[in-house]
Amino acid sequence: MRFQTLSTFALASTAFAQSKPVTLTGAFDCAPAGAFTLCQNQWGARAGVGSQNSTLFSASGNSVSWETNWVWANGPNSVKTYANVIHNSAKGMQLSSIKTAPSSWSWSYKTVSSDVRADVSYDIWTGVPASGDPASAASSFEIMIWLSGRGGIQPVGSQIVTGIEVAGHKWNLWRGPNSNWTVLSFVSAEGDLTDFNVDLKDFFDYLITNQGVAATQFVQAIQTGTEPFVGNADLLIDNFSVEIQT
Repeated sequence: MRFQTLSTFALASTAFAQSKPVTLTGAFDCAPAGAFTLCQNQWGARAGVGSQNSTLFSASGNSVSWETNWVWANGPNSVKTYANVIHNSAKGMQLSSIKTAPSSWSWSYKTVSSDVRADVSYDIWTGVPASGDPASAASSFEIMIWLSGRGGIQPVGSQIVTGIEVAGHKWNLWRGPNSNWTVLSFVSAEGDLTDFNVDLKDFFDYLITNQGVAATQFVQAIQTGTEPFVGNADLLIDNFSVEIQT
C-alpha cells in the first residue's frame, strides 16, 4: 500500500467539498465524503426488524457532517448496524510514531425514543500489519470510545477499571475477546459527551502503558458512528474531524 504524507493528503482532500446532500438507503450503501467514506453497514439487521438511512451533508478536508435516522425492534441485546464514517488516510502509522492525533466531534439527537438502546462511538482498529480491514484476520485490537451509551447496553467483555481519567474525561474501561482480536472500550462516566475535543494519542498512550497494547501496533482504521440495538432516533453529526500527525 502506498502512503501519502499528511501535508500531501491535506492538500488533495481540501480540493473536494461536498455541497449537495446524499442519502443512503441500502443496507451496505457507501458514499465518498471528502477524506472519509460514509457507510450504512447494517451488519446485524437480521437480528431484528426496522430501517435506517444516512445522509451526507458536507465534507471538506478532514471534516464531515452527516445524519442517521433509524428504527429497530426485536433482539434488544443485539447491535443492528454501525452507520459510520471511516477516514481514508488516517491509518498505516505505528502507535509509537504518532506525535498527535487531534479529533473533534459535535453531535446531538434531534429525536430519540425513551426506549432507545444505542451507543455513539469511535471504533479504532490496530494490528501487526500496516493495513487491514476492520474486524478481519489482520485485527489485533478494537479500541472503542463510547461518547454515549443509552438503555443499559454494555460493551464486549467485562469492566476492568472504573473512573480513570484520559484526555480530560473520566471513563470506565471494558475488556474482552471478540473473534481473533481484543476489544478495549472506554465508556463515558460523565454521561453524553456531545462536544468532544481530544487528542486520540492520549488513549493510545494509556493502553500502551496500562493494557499491554504494543507500541509497534499500526492504526488500521478510524471509524465513528452509532450502534443501535432497539428504539428509534435521528442522530445528527454537526461536525466530525480527525487527523494523525507523525
